[in-house]
Amino acid sequence: QVPLVESGGGLVQAGGSLRLSCAASEIIFRINTMGWYRQAPGKQRELVASITRDGSTNYADSVKGRFTVSGDNAKKTVYLQMNSLKPEDTATYYCTATTVRARDYWGQGTQVTVSS
Repeated sequence: QVPLVESGGGLVQAGGSLRLSCAASEIIFRINTMGWYRQAPGKQRELVASITRDGSTNYADSVKGRFTVSGDNAKKTVYLQMNSLKPEDTATYYCTATTVRARDYWGQGTQVTVSS
């Protein structure tokens, strides 16, 4: 069973919007934090945004004011609303989940491509 299932990636023009979703499967228990990382070709993977179970959020400086992370604890789902997308946002986006026991899970990644 796949621990995290992502959806919502795609191709969009600069200035457009996309919404990513990620649902954790039943094999993941007691999630403390869910979030999103991204990795562009030739670059290191970087944190985009995260949200804790109590709703605390954290954003990379490059996406503040444009991206919004939200979560649904009951559904074990995290969302990433991406507005005002830029070509430099092009990357593979990975969902993550960290349990209260500090175990990490990663999704398989979803491609986001922003054309100029």
